[in-house]
Amino acid sequence: MKLLIKLIAFKDTYTIGHLYIDHENGNIQYFADTLGDKYRDLSVEPKVPKLTHIPCGTYKVHLFFSPKHQFLVPLLQDVPQFSMIEIHPGNIPEDTDGCILIGKNTIKGQLTSSKNTFKCLMDCLQDSGQKEWLLTIEKG
Repeated sequence: MKLLIKLIAFKDTYTIGHLYIDHENGNIQYFADTLGDKYRDLSVEPKVPKLTHIPCGTYKVHLFFSPKHQFLVPLLQDVPQFSMIEIHPGNIPEDTDGCILIGKNTIKGQLTSSKNTFKCLMDCLQDSGQKEWLLTIEKG
């Protein structure tokens, strides 16, 4: 199973994406929306800590017990210029701290149903039988 986030809306204070799950049988399905910080082209502008979306690329992901959230989260590995990038519940850009939030983008610039969507993602990852996944982030 692989994960794909297509970034689709680039705003001054946030970025919206669509999360897809590829079950590696040609069955790629939309799963949820994502919310992250402002996308910056790090080759031409500096990273602003806790206010910059991670760069496009492919990253390994594994489950990790988050000291901040006190539960298991998907953690991205080897993100250039970033550390401790989690996928976790949250609703507004201020909830990201550089991480990726998951939910439904039913309100402009925000997510709803984040906790339920996060639970569904965790169930899907844990039911896959894998210990590590690949997440690709690309501009849609």
